[in-house]
Amino acid sequence: MWKLVVGFVLFAALSLFVIMKAGDKVDMSGEKHGADAVHAPEAPASAPAAAASAAAAPASAASAQ
Repeated sequence: MWKLVVGFVLFAALSLFVIMKAGDKVDMSGEKHGADAVHAPEAPASAPAAAASAAAAPASAASAQ
């Protein structure tokens, strides 16, 4: 019986240690499917595309006035 208590205490201590180390980065929502399943970060936008969109923003703002 004492072995069960010791095992439970060790498991609880290990669980609390992992939770404290992970902080708010743990995703407990379960398995994801479809559009929610993201396995790799998106590639950053290329410099010409970013410059073109930045240049288009003032032009569209000026035409809206």
